[in-house]
Amino acid sequence: MIELQPFTREDIPRLIGWINSPELLIQWTGYQFRYPLTADQLEQHLRRSETSPPECYIFKARERESGEVIGHIELDRIDRVNRKAWLCRVLVGPPEKRDRGYGTAMVRQILEFAFGKLGLHRVYLHVLIFNLPAITCYKNVGFQIETTLPNDCKIGEKYWSTHRMVIEAQQFHPST
Repeated sequence: MIELQPFTREDIPRLIGWINSPELLIQWTGYQFRYPLTADQLEQHLRRSETSPPECYIFKARERESGEVIGHIELDRIDRVNRKAWLCRVLVGPPEKRDRGYGTAMVRQILEFAFGKLGLHRVYLHVLIFNLPAITCYKNVGFQIETTLPNDCKIGEKYWSTHRMVIEAQQFHPST
């Protein structure tokens, strides 16, 4: 269905084009970036993936059949001592590509990378409680809600709660 490939500077304009509102930016990244998203912000962020060892892993998702880039996903806040990290900035960019299983495939592949190649023990994520498609995607892969953080994120003039979700290596079943 898809394959994850390293995100590069050439991918920056496409990603900027997908983030077309302040609300989508906050939903995608919390407050990591400012709206409007710019190449400078992404360049600075991309440099974090170029350290040794990388502070984060940034991927684009490419459809195998068409070759079209349809998504973005990251593994960040990597704690190599305690073998844990955070899944973040997950996005199926083109609206017409959503609700087709691409998000689940992306999450499954990055977890195969996290638990297989990196040898992590646990992966966390935060998701806004109203983002039901994302919550369903994460549950389908094996994430469980660990806790709910009330009024955790301000979007416009309203505060929204978030779920912290977690999956451990032994709970994850790679695709066959």
